[in-house]
Amino acid sequence: MNLQVIYEDQWILCVNKPNNMVVHHAYFSRNVASELSLLQLAENEKGMKLYPIHRLDRKTSGIILLAKQKEYVAMFQQLFEKKQIEKKYFGVVRGFSPEKKIIDLPVKGKDKKKHKNAITHLSTLDSITLNIPVKPYDTSRYSLVELLPKTGRTHQLRIHTYKNNHPLLGDSKYGDINHNAMFVKEFGFQHLFLHAGVLLFNHPKTNQELCLIANFPKDWCTLLKNFNWKNPLGKYT
Repeated sequence: MNLQVIYEDQWILCVNKPNNMVVHHAYFSRNVASELSLLQLAENEKGMKLYPIHRLDRKTSGIILLAKQKEYVAMFQQLFEKKQIEKKYFGVVRGFSPEKKIIDLPVKGKDKKKHKNAITHLSTLDSITLNIPVKPYDTSRYSLVELLPKTGRTHQLRIHTYKNNHPLLGDSKYGDINHNAMFVKEFGFQHLFLHAGVLLFNHPKTNQELCLIANFPKDWCTLLKNFNWKNPLGKYT
């Protein structure tokens, strides 16, 4: 597997994470010996130690920033903390989602005990009805959505779309098992349809305005073509 580099300078490396790959192994992780992490892949190809600046779920594909020195991490993390960086995700959800919606629902924190405020802005970009039955209906409906998280809670986008009654396709935890099964049977799509597509921010060292774009993985490209949906990343290139 080759590393997909999006942007690189003396401070950071920005890469496109594949589906179903951990960013790094947790301490005491059982899968260290058998599974290559994104961090290991990047370090192997670049020949240097790298440090994740933010997180991305194993099942989510897309853009992630890695620092080239440990002391660089804080200045980029401050962009997230001060909401000076905009993250744009794209997803495919069950049903016809609303044209615009602000989802304001608390999400459990890392300790799994206390709920924390979480806000996501959802926009529907396109939709489709397929003549493929999924119980209990004779047809199936799906929407292409843009998701802008205004907070950074664990599984926030997956939980918010589920709570909004439009779960993400391919989500084994929060999704719809019948629709997921149909996607596998009819199209061979087995991955979560959630992609971190765009990061917008001013570089804290150079003050350069950056628009970093992560291309969609193979399943996404096939789905967009089959559903006749316009690639939403096109407006950023």
